[in-house]
Amino acid sequence: ISSFQVYIIQVSVGSHQWTVKHRYSDFHDLHEKLVSEKKIDKNLLPPKKIIGKNSKSLVEKRQKELEVYLQTLLVKFPVTAPKVLSHFLHFHLYVS
Repeated sequence: ISSFQVYIIQVSVGSHQWTVKHRYSDFHDLHEKLVSEKKIDKNLLPPKKIIGKNSKSLVEKRQKELEVYLQTLLVKFPVTAPKVLSHFLHFHLYVS
């Protein structure tokens, strides 16, 4: 039985707030695309950790790091987020 952690991340843009749920592998895939397409710093994404990856304290720490990661990306793209990032953040569900 393989178990995996889903991170629930609070996203805020201006006065709008919502949550997105993704596995770390989703963040990794997003990051790879942004590094190659948008020249994002490859060290921006918190590293993948193997040992104790499901311990409560590590999950909470990584969740905070992933929140910071997404907020940093939003600051880098203040006007128009790349399509891959917009999709990841579910903008299509919230933008009218």
